[in-house]
Parts: sequence; structure tokens; C-alpha cells
Amino acid sequence: MQIGRVIGTVVATEKHRTFEGAKLLLVQPLNIDDTPRGNTVLAVDGVGAGVHEKVLIVLEGRAAGEALGRKAAPVDAAIIGIVDVVTVHE
Repeated sequence: MQIGRVIGTVVATEKHRTFEGAKLLLVQPLNIDDTPRGNTVLAVDGVGAGVHEKVLIVLEGRAAGEALGRKAAPVDAAIIGIVDVVTVHE
């Protein structure tokens, strides 16, 4: 799992049947200090996240699809939680 921030939405009126009813969001993975890390990913939203929210994402292909109950769908990234607070104890 990783933490990221939702930075946009994607609308695809025509899509594979396994994605019917799915909301697609653009997520920027974050470092622990909230700075951007790596490339933006397209993720299937499983929790009703919105733009600017900090989220938990799974980027492990099959695990991402399974987390959403879409085992047959070709999912590379899934949003599986909305982050309330991150506390780092040093």
C-alpha cells in the first residue's frame, strides 16, 4: 500500500464491462512529508474518494483488482481507503 492524493478525475463513457459503475481517479503518490513521489496513477475508486483527499492505494495489479472485488478486471491501481491522519513517531 501507498499514500497518495487524488488530483483529478477521468470520465470514460465507453469502457470494458468489468469497469461499469467504477469511478476512475488520478492519484499522485506521496512521500511521508506529502511531497509528490513518482508518476501519477489512474486508480479505480473503491471508497468514494474525492479530489484533494489523501487516500490509500494498492498498486500491485492482481491485488488491486481483488481489493475491489473485480478479480477479472485489468486493474493496476485501486483506492482502498481515505486517510484521516498520518502520525510519524521518531
